Amino acid sequence: MKKLLFICLLICSENLIAQDPHFSQFFSSPLTLNPAFTGKFDGSYRIAGNYRNQWPTINNAFTTSTLSADFHIMQNKIASNDTWGLGFIAYNDKSANGAVNYNYFTASTAYHKGLDEEGYHQLGVGVQISYSNMFITTSKLNFADQLTTSGFTGVTNEVFNNSTLQTKYIDVNAGILYNGSTSDRNNFYFGVSLYHINRPTQSFTGATYQLNPRATIHAGTYFPLGDRSTLHLSALQSFQGGTNETVLGGAVQFVANPDAEKPVSLYTGAWMRFNDAFFPYVGLEFGDFRLGATYDINTSSLKTASEGVGGIEISLIYVRRPSTDKPINCPKF
Repeated sequence: MKKLLFICLLICSENLIAQDPHFSQFFSSPLTLNPAFTGKFDGSYRIAGNYRNQWPTINNAFTTSTLSADFHIMQNKIASNDTWGLGFIAYNDKSANGAVNYNYFTASTAYHKGLDEEGYHQLGVGVQISYSNMFITTSKLNFADQLTTSGFTGVTNEVFNNSTLQTKYIDVNAGILYNGSTSDRNNFYFGVSLYHINRPTQSFTGATYQLNPRATIHAGTYFPLGDRSTLHLSALQSFQGGTNETVLGGAVQFVANPDAEKPVSLYTGAWMRFNDAFFPYVGLEFGDFRLGATYDINTSSLKTASEGVGGIEISLIYVRRPSTDKPINCPKF
């Protein structure tokens, strides 16, 4: 029984790491992409929410959601071309139809040093400390001896007394970010982040798993195509535990009323996660909000198991932008 339990937990842990955090709209979840994004926005404060349901036909394989908030601090105590940000994240990931439940709560801070007098070029360094909590509800697990011609309808010989297995740990993440602009209509950035720096350990009865560090290199830019349109491009390369992920794509922004104080914009585009999925994107920016939606179209061999149904993802970002502030171009995608 212990051997079977060990195998089960190991599989669950490995699947969870592969989902660490895993958003197609990585650009709409800045604090899970790089701690150095903390406070890097044009406004007073920012609130971002993300929801993803990946492979829903495979017994709700992964449902992931985050809620983050970050804001500027000490602006009257530091140089006018510098920015200091503080942020918080709540993250939840459920897999195996809710049998595996993973939560973390994060505090994040980053300091962005101005490289020019106006602050249009900045170099930022950020760190995060996370409290993580993972638990497995054994009553929701299925085992090989339960499999019958009608599915997992048999009775298992494994005995857990409907217990819940739980592990807790502290996680450390860090990152750097360069951001720059040469005019009021362009922006470019490049960053590197490293998660699980301290390699925390998940421990259960009969199983121990040490988290592999995750390194991500990411970059993006936007520039005008005309008076009413802007092209946004972004990419990332991520490495963790012998696996890697490459994402590349972009979207065009169409502005409906460019002379307005806060114009309304429509975004359309697509990104590609190589050897896995292609995902179209549509977004709407109005007032201080930006709403985005993507749908993963499987291109890998997994499309047979997923029955061609990928993952739907929704994002919503609110940035409070007082009209009296001097606008500063910041990363958007």
